[in-house]
Amino acid sequence: MVLERQSELLLLGGGVVLLLIFSAIDPVADRYTWFLETLPVMIALPLLYYTRKGFPLTILAYRLIALHAVILIIGGYYTYAEVPLFNWLKESFELSRNHYDRVGHFAQGFVPAILAREILLRRSPLQQGHWLFFLCLCFCLAFSAFYELIEWWVALLSEQAAEAFLGTQGDPWDTQTDMFLALIGAICAQLLLAKTHDRQLLKLGVL
Repeated sequence: MVLERQSELLLLGGGVVLLLIFSAIDPVADRYTWFLETLPVMIALPLLYYTRKGFPLTILAYRLIALHAVILIIGGYYTYAEVPLFNWLKESFELSRNHYDRVGHFAQGFVPAILAREILLRRSPLQQGHWLFFLCLCFCLAFSAFYELIEWWVALLSEQAAEAFLGTQGDPWDTQTDMFLALIGAICAQLLLAKTHDRQLLKLGVL
């Protein structure tokens, strides 16, 4: 079991690193936009590596982090407004915009909800229940709002790549929609994955 876990973690981590390196070679987006969009991945990788023994996460959490990293890397490579599959969907269904950034902001709530849940269950007196659910939602909304503030600060400080990084695509309600999708993602993650998460925490011996 331990060997299987280590093999999967190596596969997940190695896959994300390789994809990140590939995306950096010749991104469709300008390199500054690529850097801004993939910076969270570059911060998370060494952090997860150095905490792998002292504070190992559940395999569910690692899988979700890897998935979120892939979403961020793809968005950084193309910019969120120009991901080809979602451009095709836009044209085929006569949509008003490329909706890849909506996927990214849904994930911005979905993945942190499980991480927040894990940390709160392991490092606080909280137990499974309504307060845990509510506080995870609060964390995800705060995280999403802070990310929107970062986008705003980048736009103010640098005109270079600001429009691509913001990704509003002319939508005046883009910020509000992004935070709402993060909220929906956090709700869905807890409703769909809480039982699986609890089982994995029990296997780790931390619940």
